[in-house]
Amino acid sequence: MDKEEVVSKNFIEKIIDQDLEEGKYAKIATRFPPEPNGYLHIGHAKSILLNYGLAKKYNGTFNLRFDDTNPMKEKTEFVESIVSDVEWLGAKYDGDIKFASNYFDQMYEAAVLLIKKGKAYVCDLSPEQIREYRGTLTEPGKDSPYRNRSIEENLDLFERMKNGEFEDGSKVLRAKIDMASSNINMRDPIIYRVARMTHHNTGDKWCIYPMYDFAHPIEDAIEGITHSICTLEFEDHRPLYDWVVQEIGYEHPPKQIEFAKLYLTNVITGKRYIKRLVDEGIVDGWDDPRLVTIAALRRRGFTPESIKSFMELVGVTKSNSSNDYAMLEYCIRNDLKPKAPRVMAVLDPIKLVIDNYPEGQVEYLDAMVNMENPDLGYEKVPFERELWIDRDDFMEEPPKKYFRLFPGNEVRLMNAYFVKCVDFEKDENGKVTVVHCTYDPITKNGTGFTGRKVKGTIHWVPVHHCKKVTARLYENLVDEEKGVYNEDGSLNLNPNSLTVIDDCYVEPAIEKYKRGDSFQFVRNGYFCIDTKDSTEDHFVFNRIVSLKSSFKLPKK
Repeated sequence: MDKEEVVSKNFIEKIIDQDLEEGKYAKIATRFPPEPNGYLHIGHAKSILLNYGLAKKYNGTFNLRFDDTNPMKEKTEFVESIVSDVEWLGAKYDGDIKFASNYFDQMYEAAVLLIKKGKAYVCDLSPEQIREYRGTLTEPGKDSPYRNRSIEENLDLFERMKNGEFEDGSKVLRAKIDMASSNINMRDPIIYRVARMTHHNTGDKWCIYPMYDFAHPIEDAIEGITHSICTLEFEDHRPLYDWVVQEIGYEHPPKQIEFAKLYLTNVITGKRYIKRLVDEGIVDGWDDPRLVTIAALRRRGFTPESIKSFMELVGVTKSNSSNDYAMLEYCIRNDLKPKAPRVMAVLDPIKLVIDNYPEGQVEYLDAMVNMENPDLGYEKVPFERELWIDRDDFMEEPPKKYFRLFPGNEVRLMNAYFVKCVDFEKDENGKVTVVHCTYDPITKNGTGFTGRKVKGTIHWVPVHHCKKVTARLYENLVDEEKGVYNEDGSLNLNPNSLTVIDDCYVEPAIEKYKRGDSFQFVRNGYFCIDTKDSTEDHFVFNRIVSLKSSFKLPKK
């Protein structure tokens, strides 16, 4: 008898199961609600995949909605980049893209309703005075002198705020809740402010804008969202979320559930820090491959599948914790290993001349595209008398257990022949420039029986049949040992975060590929053709990750 499969569910799924069982909702609806004030990062990917995954699992709906209530920081560029990121991750949203700004009329009406119920009032205190009146974590706040204005006066003032009669910052609309609440978010929070700013979606129609904590629950309720999934920093805001939907009187109010944010070691995810790096020209835009914005990860060569795999490993919990960046690297290696073509590339070249190979002769040797996946077949690689090899593959005076080329030693050229080092040349500075070898014709592809054994195999690229490219090698943008920030709060940048190598040589098969394609460079790591700086005449390669991993899956 087969054992019944045990399905493990996270705490959010258990809540949804209970809500469905109790008949609270007929159908599940989730959403991803980004603010269009920057590019999304790896943490947002967790939220996207979680919300989309829940909707898909429960045969519900998933909305993409922009919380665009603060036009001061919002741009159409950010909207477009976010849409691109969501679609690239494979999160298919239902219907049209939604905007909070499309609901500004309903939000205004909701604010008027609160005023009529005696639950909101116009306040003339300055921002500094509001903070002073709010109190502290240990001391209650005190009432604003404008808290007891009449309903009629508040309605008149709020309409005049909408009509543009007051200066920015001179008046706000506040919810009337409890200035003595133990939760500071409930001490008469601001729900509308005067702000003369052109909005990317509504233009100059409005000169008052709702605050996020007021707008967000209304958006969810209007769209019929059942479970508003957000990160833990909104846990203290949940009472205000519930207060808004209750006071406005929505028949089927959404439920807010908080989960732990995704934290990665030694990376920068904060938008304001990334913006600073971009503005100061420290990085090449929001999609610089050293960042962990989704656009940057995509440009560097990470795949949607690798990010999904990473999120599955991280899981969904209620407790904050940090995850090792090496785990993300493990996931991309695991994804690319069976599908990325293996290519011979030389990043630090010296010339190898096979003295006894016929000059002018070119033969084409079979090389397996991917040894992990024989179904990808073979590639023909041109072989000739002069080859490029990596400088590390030759030493004049090698240490023990060095099995590559040195005077008198024999090695295997990958997919080709045995060659034996017979001489070498140096320049005026004593740097080796050319290595001379002889080859054994009967060792082609390792099929010849000679009785000789070699311990070393090196890769190579034909000098006259190759493509010259640029390679970019990346390290973490911040110093791993010292942490992300210095004592003064400044970023602790790694000066070696980017190394550019201009004189690299790759086998000619690379010419048939396009920007964005990924490969394994033999012994050098996984690389992709940069989508931004590559041209048809010159490829620029980003190293996605090295071949070796410091991460190991925990034993089950």
